[in-house]
Amino acid sequence: MFSRRIQQQARYLVTLIIKPLSGLGITPNMLTVIGLLLSGLTAIVLAQGFIVIGGWLVLLAGIFDMFDGAMARVRNAATTFGAFLDSTLDRYSEGIILFGLLYYALQHPGLQDPLWPMPHEQTWMIAFVYIALLGSLMVSYTKARAEGLGLECKTGLLARPERVILLAIGLLSNTGIWIWALALLAIFANVTAVERILSVWRATRQPVGKQAPASTASAQQDINTDNRQLPGMVGTNDTRESTVRPVPTIVPPFSGGVHQE
Repeated sequence: MFSRRIQQQARYLVTLIIKPLSGLGITPNMLTVIGLLLSGLTAIVLAQGFIVIGGWLVLLAGIFDMFDGAMARVRNAATTFGAFLDSTLDRYSEGIILFGLLYYALQHPGLQDPLWPMPHEQTWMIAFVYIALLGSLMVSYTKARAEGLGLECKTGLLARPERVILLAIGLLSNTGIWIWALALLAIFANVTAVERILSVWRATRQPVGKQAPASTASAQQDINTDNRQLPGMVGTNDTRESTVRPVPTIVPPFSGGVHQE
C-alpha cells in the first residue's frame, strides 16, 4: 500500500542509522532477537494498561524491525538462516504484542468507552485481537505459499507496515479509537488475505504460459519492516516466512534486500 518512493526513503534513512553501528560487532541476527525482546516489552506495557506508551513502543518496534536487514546489507552479512530467523521471530513479535492487548482485555471486564457504541466491549476486544492475529498470519502465509508455487502475490491493502501504523495510531489516541483500530485491523487483514487468495485463483485460471512468475526484481523495489530475501528465487513475505519451494542444490546467499509482504 505504501508508495515505492516512501519505501525507498525509509530504506535510505534506516541505512544511515545503521552504518555507524556496523563496526561495533553487532550482527543482523542480534538485531532480530533484540526486536523480539522489544516486542515482548511492548506486550508487557500494554498488558499493564499503559496504552499510549505501548503505542509508541509498537511504532518503535516496527521501525526497529527494519534494522536487521539494513545491517545485513551494510555488512554484507546476510545468511539463509538469518532470513529464516527473521521471518520466524517476526511472527512471534506480532503475536506477542496482540497477546498483550488480549491480556489487558481479559483483566478489564468492565471496559467502557463513549466512542464504542456497542455493549460488552471486553468481548468485542477479545474477538478483534483474535481475528486480527489470524488475519495477520494469513496475509503472510498466502504470499509465502503463492510464491512457493512460483506465483506473484503482492496485492492487498494491509501489509505489515500498514498494520503497525494503524495499531500504533489507535493506541496513541488513548481513546476508544484504539478499539476501532483493532476492529479495522481485524477486518482488513483478513480482507487482504482473501484478496490474495482471489489473486492466486485468477492467476491459476490463466494458461500456464501466461501465469506471472514471482519476480525478485519487483520484490526488491518495496520496503517494509522485513528486509531479507533470496535473490534470483522467491521473495519472502513481510514476515520473511520461508516458502515451500524445493531448495536448489546450490543455495545463493541472501542479499539482505527488502521486500513487500
